[in-house]
Amino acid sequence: NILGCLDTPSAGKYLLNNNDVSQMDDDELAEIRNKEIGFVFQTFNLMPRTTALDNVALPMVYAGYSKEDRNKRATEVLTQVGLADRMDHKPNQLSGGQRQRVAIARALILKPNVLILDEPTSGVDPITRKEFWTHINGMVKKGVSIMVTTHFMDEAEYCDKIMLIYKGKNIASGTPDELKALVGPNASMQDAFITLVKKYDKEDL
Repeated sequence: NILGCLDTPSAGKYLLNNNDVSQMDDDELAEIRNKEIGFVFQTFNLMPRTTALDNVALPMVYAGYSKEDRNKRATEVLTQVGLADRMDHKPNQLSGGQRQRVAIARALILKPNVLILDEPTSGVDPITRKEFWTHINGMVKKGVSIMVTTHFMDEAEYCDKIMLIYKGKNIASGTPDELKALVGPNASMQDAFITLVKKYDKEDL
């Protein structure tokens, strides 16, 4: 919530593009969320009776853009995620992977600098998961900073830096190779997670 500017920290500072978010009021936070941050929620949060095009264009409605500009930009991002032929479809006419891509397109509509993804591949098949990470890697190459929450340790391997959160605390952080090295040679991220969690529990007794 703090990273997404939904809440402010009770202590300390949070700087986003050199802006001290911790000192902002609700209106300022809303403006930052709209301009700087894109969200993809675990359940995608698409409007069920609205087409993919209109779902994607929604943030531009709140930002005050004209319908012509909204439709033009929404068409661009839907094409980028491979849904040019599904723009007039409603969510119940789309597969899980296609709904996921609509949610990603909506998050990208205002060209955010930061994209926050909450369990984005939960409940989708392995092929869709692979396609999702292909899209994510493409966005990273374009300069978008991406934060992902996931329970899939194999997905964590795709990330430049990992924070292992357990019982509400950051118990370890580093690159995938750094975290695996804490456990031993040939360790997987799953091995690293299990070992570090057990170590934390033992020290916490």
